[in-house]
Amino acid sequence: MDVLINIFLALHIVGIAALLGGFFAQMKAMGAGEARMTPGMLHGALTMLVTGLALVGLNQADDQEVDNVKIAVKLAVLLVILVLVYIRRDDEEGVPAPLFGAVGALTVANIFIATLWT
Repeated sequence: MDVLINIFLALHIVGIAALLGGFFAQMKAMGAGEARMTPGMLHGALTMLVTGLALVGLNQADDQEVDNVKIAVKLAVLLVILVLVYIRRDDEEGVPAPLFGAVGALTVANIFIATLWT
């Protein structure tokens, strides 16, 4: 079971990397007001959602304690990110800088929640 949990954890990190990497790649364009929500950002957020839910289920099945409040907060933040990216994914003219910045800030916040909340 540990191997399966570690595989899903690695895939969860890949999803975070895709979302945050897409944000960082668009930072220069964000300053010019031309940033776009890339398909990689959407796929990264979806990967985080699916693997995160799988991790919770696998950890509970392995009789490990899961902090449900922490998971609920992380899920809520991720759903906000997912909605923002999904709604604005086809904007040709660019996403407003504050909205795009919010996606990056929420992604970083989710990372800090995952690592610092004990």
